[in-house]
Amino acid sequence: MIGMDVEDEPTIDELYPARRLLDQIADKWTPIVLFCLASGTSRFGVMHRKIPGLSKKMLTQVLRRLERDGLVHRTVFRVVPPKTEYVLTDLGRRLHEPVAQLCRWAEDNVDVLDAIEQSRAEAESSEAG
Repeated sequence: MIGMDVEDEPTIDELYPARRLLDQIADKWTPIVLFCLASGTSRFGVMHRKIPGLSKKMLTQVLRRLERDGLVHRTVFRVVPPKTEYVLTDLGRRLHEPVAQLCRWAEDNVDVLDAIEQSRAEAESSEAG
């Protein structure tokens, strides 16, 4: 907080709420899958096509973890070919709220992201050279 001494701030250990949140969503694909599911029920193939660069294996892993954590509900229809649908649970929708804010911020601040990526690329090329 503004005006607080560092000694007065909480310890940011593994139980710190922000660390726990980031532990749930801080990988490359989880926030994107949550964001994708926010618009409603989706089939596996639709999500896979909607998120370029995400392999079927990785999508399966992310969805399984989200289901295990109670954030996504999976429904399997016994038809040929098999059909599987995914939807956010109430808990998943609550977690989606901060993820959506991050995604909206990113959409509104592409110039900031471009500058960060350029700076990172320049630093990496100077380190390599």
